[in-house]
Amino acid sequence: MKITGAVLNRIADAPPFQSSQPIEVTELDLADPQPGELLVKISAAGVCHSDLSVVNGSRVRPVPMLLGHECSGVVVASRAEHIAAGDHVVLTFVPRCGRCPACLADRPALCSAGARANGAGEMLTGGSRLSRNGEPIRHHLGVSAFADYAVVDQGSVVVVPKDVPLDVAVLFGCAVLTGAGAIFNTAAVRKGQNVAVWGLGGVGMSAVMASAAAQADVIIAIDPDAHKRAIALEVGATHAISPQESLRDVLPHGVDVALEAVGSAAVLAEAVAATAPGGMTVTVGLPAPNDQLTISPLALVAESRTLAGSYLGAANPERDIPAMIDLWRSGRLPVERLRSGSIPLSQINQAMDDLAAGRVIRQIITFDEG
Repeated sequence: MKITGAVLNRIADAPPFQSSQPIEVTELDLADPQPGELLVKISAAGVCHSDLSVVNGSRVRPVPMLLGHECSGVVVASRAEHIAAGDHVVLTFVPRCGRCPACLADRPALCSAGARANGAGEMLTGGSRLSRNGEPIRHHLGVSAFADYAVVDQGSVVVVPKDVPLDVAVLFGCAVLTGAGAIFNTAAVRKGQNVAVWGLGGVGMSAVMASAAAQADVIIAIDPDAHKRAIALEVGATHAISPQESLRDVLPHGVDVALEAVGSAAVLAEAVAATAPGGMTVTVGLPAPNDQLTISPLALVAESRTLAGSYLGAANPERDIPAMIDLWRSGRLPVERLRSGSIPLSQINQAMDDLAAGRVIRQIITFDEG
């Protein structure tokens, strides 16, 4: 079938991307789903730093590639068990094979088959379902959400209740799953602990909300953008400061949990230094491949500090997305506040510029019905 999608033709073009136009909205051919796959009509797709990192070359992926990895939609046709046409779904960016050691250990974010497929820009079972004039187009993280339709593996899909608006459900596929998952799963924040979050994009802001849901005591949100800091105070932060201000003016002894969502080794080192003895630093940001971290190993050992990475919030999407939706229903995860507005697919290059400039939290691409 013919679809319209946003294809990245070149990586590392010079910004502004609205001028260099590395992404082209174009007509593509989408093959029918194979066994274990589904055809999904995309309703909403989020523009995330993981998309920007491919555009600017921080995360090298094969091109041409149809971008987008955070989305919601409606199943049109299914060749998968337990998922039917008409189901409302959220797509996640690590397809789960269900058979590898990581999947069997309830760590599907580390699925080895999914990682191999994502690195190659292929479907979980191999190859591409996308082409342009006979040339294969690569898949982005098994999803390729910046299009009106997608063929995806069942391991990328979580069915959600139909009463959850799809322009809300979209946020659970990456931003909320990663940020809140890092707080709930990796850091396991407890009532009364103190938390600091560096970077108030979709992931960092979700971490602020989750810290409040976990009943943390002091929650410090850190970002250079005053508007984002104001929103953080409205969704759960007790303090919001700029990077030029000192966290220790608020908590002289440091924090129990520091979460870095910027994707910068320098900021990560700052987060580690801001923890109290016995504290944990969790990093969810994606720095450039050549970015190196320098910290004191002695401080880790002598003061029992912990440094942990968290990919996809260390989540099991089939378990954690429904639980997070329940928290949203109760008002404890006000994820709608992540939205910076809706845009058409035609504005995708400008959306990358706005994201790179730190002007937005989550821009949502919406697709016409019918």
